[in-house]
Amino acid sequence: MESFKFENLEIWKLACEYVDEIHELIKSFPSDEKFSLIGQLNRSTSSIPDNIAEGSGATSVKDFSNYLQTSVKSIYESVSQLYRAWRRGYITNEQRAYFYEKAKTLVAKISAFKQSINKRGRF
Repeated sequence: MESFKFENLEIWKLACEYVDEIHELIKSFPSDEKFSLIGQLNRSTSSIPDNIAEGSGATSVKDFSNYLQTSVKSIYESVSQLYRAWRRGYITNEQRAYFYEKAKTLVAKISAFKQSINKRGRF
């Protein structure tokens, strides 16, 4: 079976791993957070690889670059949500630090990829 272009991107694979790990993490959150913090974390993290995938189908580098920037914004959003989870005592400081580092790595790799395609003028 032939793969889609985005399935070969390291940034997409890393983003999928981040989503999966967050999904496991939020299983331990209180059920009364189901429609607020849990839902917000699910949406923000899921949009990271989804925007990379959707952007890979863009017809221009500028358009793809915009989708990549949206992915980065979703990472920032998830970091803010994890901060709230930590303040509410749902995650430990170690868990927060772990996901913070994963988020920083993702932002750096997506930003580097974005710079690369902008410089080359193609993806």
